[in-house]
Amino acid sequence: MLKVALAQLHPAWLDREATLEKVLENVDAAAASGAQLAVFGEALVPGYPFWPDLTGGAHFNDDVQKDIYAFYVENAVDIAAGQLNALSAKAREHGIAIYVGVIERSSERGGHSLYACLVYIAADGSIGSAHRKLMPTYDERLVWSPGDGHGLRVHRLGEFTVGGLNCWENWMPLPRAALYGQGENLHVAVWPGSRRNTDDITRFIAQESRSYVVSVSGVMHADGIPEAIPHAEKIRKAANGWLADGGSCVAAPDGRWILEPQTGCEGLWTVDLDYREVARERQNFDPAGHYSRPDVTRLSVNRQRQRTVDFLEDE
Repeated sequence: MLKVALAQLHPAWLDREATLEKVLENVDAAAASGAQLAVFGEALVPGYPFWPDLTGGAHFNDDVQKDIYAFYVENAVDIAAGQLNALSAKAREHGIAIYVGVIERSSERGGHSLYACLVYIAADGSIGSAHRKLMPTYDERLVWSPGDGHGLRVHRLGEFTVGGLNCWENWMPLPRAALYGQGENLHVAVWPGSRRNTDDITRFIAQESRSYVVSVSGVMHADGIPEAIPHAEKIRKAANGWLADGGSCVAAPDGRWILEPQTGCEGLWTVDLDYREVARERQNFDPAGHYSRPDVTRLSVNRQRQRTVDFLEDE
């Protein structure tokens, strides 16, 4: 058995440190419940970029967009600089694994472009993978950069093998297949929020993969737009009610609901997953095993971390 905690949180929007404090508090609560894995939504730290849709984000060379973007960069997460160290220490303290969505700024790519990154922290506090979203969706492309395959990795967690993808990446057949091919049987799908995203695909992936699927979303309300953000009043005036209403849920390997989508609130829910259910459903269909034909179709995955410069130094 594996106990998983789903933390559906409202960020302290675009405030890295305050949002990380909420994450740390919820890791404490997840560990107190006996969970071995705690999962948080996409881009939770410091928050999802709702503003382009509300402020004319496609306007070129626009001061409003520049001001908000610069603030976003300032509050993004530099993993290499240790800005997730407190979270790693918390995982090690409790012996709990964590999946968390962050906005990453990477010094190896100059430090000013941003990536929607799903980070896996193992129970010993080590960072097992940092998966940068392969293709930002629609107006996300005005803010986020395309990622690479470096983070398409799975992790052993008890009897389970867990992997994860960001938001609409979960609709991409080949990244899913890359995880299935590594033995994934517990799939984590993270979302900024909204039941319309999670309602169908959570159960579909479970049925396709014969795996447990844990979808975790955030929530965001217009009332939660802080004054400290540049042009906050402009954003608030265009926003209305729920910008993201949640939708966190869990499906079993046969596609039935274990936890139906939860909307309109923050919350921490736990579910108990039985590995034997995976084996039962793989009896008649195993997408990377007896129901695959690698002699006919196979997938090649490039997991190199993409860089613009490689240096060859003199000895």
